[in-house]
Parts: sequence; structure tokens; C-alpha cells
Amino acid sequence: MTEPLAANLAAVLFAGAPLALAALGETLSERAGVINLSVDGTILFAAMTAFAAARITGDPWIGVAAGALAGAFVASVLAVAGLWLRAPILAVGFILTLLCRDLAYFLGHPYARQPGPDLGVWTIPGLRDIPFLGTVIGRQSPVVYGSLVAVAAVTFFLYRTRAGLALRAAGESPRAAFARGIPVERLRTLYCLIGGAFSGLAGAAYSLGVKPGWGHPQGAEGAGWIALAIVIFGGWRPSRVVLGAYFFALIQVVGIHLQDALPGVPGTIFQIAPFPVMIATLLGINIRRSGRFRDAVAGLPLLGRLAGKPPAGAPGALAGVLDQDAA
Repeated sequence: MTEPLAANLAAVLFAGAPLALAALGETLSERAGVINLSVDGTILFAAMTAFAAARITGDPWIGVAAGALAGAFVASVLAVAGLWLRAPILAVGFILTLLCRDLAYFLGHPYARQPGPDLGVWTIPGLRDIPFLGTVIGRQSPVVYGSLVAVAAVTFFLYRTRAGLALRAAGESPRAAFARGIPVERLRTLYCLIGGAFSGLAGAAYSLGVKPGWGHPQGAEGAGWIALAIVIFGGWRPSRVVLGAYFFALIQVVGIHLQDALPGVPGTIFQIAPFPVMIATLLGINIRRSGRFRDAVAGLPLLGRLAGKPPAGAPGALAGVLDQDAA
């Protein structure tokens, strides 16, 4: 009983790791006050770039570096157009995601369905022999270990370092941060690039780890939009954001089991089902935390406990970004 459970948890960690990386990158970007709607296209473009580089060089880690650079490059276009030239950043991000998606399939056509290197599996000595835990985490893709290290590092950086405090200050109150000598525009540009690099790592993880190869990388299409939603409903907190990423992966794994158990149901239904289920779940969380819901159930003995705490507000600079694009 425990072995199948451990195997399923290992599958959830494996499937959710790239999405966690993309969501963490977007968390850093939005904490600085930059909304990057190009994440979905960036993931696909970086997945193609990473696999092409790995196939040409024969080294998957060069592919990972190429994917991160591709993600940072796309983010640099967003930074130049949206932050320096003051173009509507939401519109620029949306156009970039469409452009990057089409470029990925056009430029990646020669590498479609071709064999190439992958990241393989790492084994942690000592841990792999521990029952249950060894199955879950003792022998995993380096993408999984990287995502776990990333969430710990991002959390520590945001809440335990002066640089993280400066980042949060720039995102919460840009004018006050600037008055205290914090280079707000420089920080926004920097974390826009870092967020893009994280999305590039997520793309590389899909084409070199989750399903090695290029064509239609398993799980990559639409992952960027899910990452954007998870960041918002996770309250811009790295731990909650990553939990949301792994919850989406859990829905995907459950869908695979249901597909095996219900062979009469078309497989396409199970492939698209995680998206509406995730959206419904995020909406439910938002409704549960809304002021109207809390007021309505406050006097009820059982439902009052379901209201939860008021959600953390968005970084203050994001309201300015939305106002700029609406103008």
C-alpha cells in the first residue's frame, strides 16, 4: 500500500517541478512589480532551445544553460519595451508569448521527434535505501532536486536578506523605496530577467527531463498560464506558490490513473481536465477568502471556520502596472 503511494508522490514531484520553477520566477518578477505574461511562450521557446543545444553539443547541461539564457533573452525584450520604453507591459507580454510559441515550433522543426540527451536520474546515497522516503525522493530527476532547492533559496532570499527586503520594498512602494536610495528600475529589470531565466529553466526541464525530446513537450503547453494563476492565488508567497504547482501535478497524475481505469472515456478529456479543475479550485480558494464570504458565514458554527484568513494583498506596484496598461 505504501509503495504505490510513494511512487505516486514521486510522480507528482517529477511532474510539478518545472511548473514550480516557472511559478517561482514569476513570483520574483511580480514581487518587483513586473507582470510577465510571456511565461507560457517563454517555456516553449526555452524547451526548444534547450533540446536543440543539448542535441548539437551532446551535453544536456549546456542545454539547460541555453534554456535559461533563452528565457532571460525573452524577458529582456519585455524589460526594454515595457520598463524602459514604457509600452503597455501586459500587451507586450501577451504578444511575446504568441511570438515565442510560433518561433519555437518553426525554428524547432528540424529537431522535432529526434533523439537527444536528457538529464537522467540522480540517486542520493543512503536516502534511497530508506523505505517510502527513498522511493519518493531518493532517486529523482535533478529537476526535482533543483526545484526543492529553489523554493528554499527564494524563500530565504525574500524574507531573510537585505537584497530580498529591497526587492519587496521596490514592489510594495516604489516611491518610498526610491526615496531611501533603492534603484527601483534597475531592480525591476534585474528580477524581470531572473524570472525569465527561471521560466527558461522550466522549459529545459520539460524537454530534457519530464519528456526528453522536442515536438509537443508533455505538460509544457499552457503551463505558463497556470504558473501565472498560481502566483496570484498563492499570495506571492514562494511556499504557497510551489504547493499550488504540485497540486496541479497531482491533478495530472490522478487523471492518468483515471484514464487507465476508464478506457471508454476519450483520452483528450483527461488531458485537458486538470486545467478546469485547477481553475475551479483557485476560484474556490478566492471565494473562501473573500470579504463577503467571511461576513456571510462568520456567525455559522461550522462554515465560519472555512472562511480562512484574509488573503495577502498584491505588491503595491502591480496596481500601477495595471493602471498604466488600462490607460
